[in-house]
Amino acid sequence: MQGKIIKGIAGFYYVHTEDAGVFECKAKGIFRKEKIKPLVGDNVEIDIISPEEQTGNIVKIHSRKNELIRPAVANVDQALVIFAADKPKPNFNLLDRFLVMMGQQQVETAICFNKQDLIGEQEQEHLRGIYGACGYQVLFASAKEEAGLAELHQILGQKTTTVAGPSGVGKSSLINLLQPDAGMETGDISEKIARGKHTTRHSQLIHIKGQTYIMDTPGFSSMYLLGMEHQELKSYFREFGEYEGNCRFLGCSHIHEPGCGVREALGEGKISPVRYENYVMLYEELKHRKKY
Repeated sequence: MQGKIIKGIAGFYYVHTEDAGVFECKAKGIFRKEKIKPLVGDNVEIDIISPEEQTGNIVKIHSRKNELIRPAVANVDQALVIFAADKPKPNFNLLDRFLVMMGQQQVETAICFNKQDLIGEQEQEHLRGIYGACGYQVLFASAKEEAGLAELHQILGQKTTTVAGPSGVGKSSLINLLQPDAGMETGDISEKIARGKHTTRHSQLIHIKGQTYIMDTPGFSSMYLLGMEHQELKSYFREFGEYEGNCRFLGCSHIHEPGCGVREALGEGKISPVRYENYVMLYEELKHRKKY
C-alpha cells in the first residue's frame, strides 16, 4: 500500500494512506543497513501487518524531490511563514532570517500575516510593500474572523507546505481552521504512542485533502544562519539583483563601498530600509561569527 509519512517518533512512523487512514509502522532493517533514515514527508510503500490495528512495515522509500535539514522533512513544495500583523508586532529580522534559510534550501516561501483585523488598510499596504516588492507572495488572514481562508487553501492546494512561525501568532488556530480534524488526528496519534496531550514539539504532516499536506513545525523565537559565509548573504536578498549591475566594484558588499548601486536604490526608495537594515545586521553577524 502507498502512503506518506506524516510523523515519526521513537522509531515508529505514522503513514497516511488515501483510502485506509493512518498506519503505525516500523521501518525494515534494510534501511538501517543502508543508512537511510525515513523522514516526515517521505512517500513510501508499506506491508500491512494488521488491518484492524492499522499497523505495518515500511518496505520502500520512494526517491525524494528534496530534503530539508531544518525542519527535517522530505518532498516539500513550498514554505508558508506565519507572523501576526500586530500583537505581537512582526519581528522583521526573524522573518528575514527565515526567508534566507528557506532560500538556502531552495524552497519558495509565501508570507501570511494573521490577525489582519488588528490593522488598517495602510498598515497592510506597508507590509505588502516590504515583501511583495521583492517577489514574495503576501497573504493576510484572521483566524478570529475566519478571514483569508480561501486564499490560503488556494496557495496550499495539491502541495506539501512547511508552515512555520513564532509562538503566539495564531499559527495553530489557522491550521485548525484549515483542517478542523487536525487536533483530532494528532490526538489519535498521541494516544497510540502514549505520550499524552499533543504539543508541537515534533514536525508532523497534517492531511488537508487529496494531495494537500501541511507540515506544522515547532514555533521558533530565534534562528541562526548556519553554513553560510557573509559574502553569500546578498544573493538571498533578491531585490538587490536588479541594482547590482550599477555597483562600481565587482563583489560589492553593499555595505560601505562607494558607487554602490544597491545603496543608491535604497536612497531612491526602491529598496525597503527595513530589509536593508536586516541585511546589514545579518552580514555583520555572519562576518564576526567565531569559527570553531
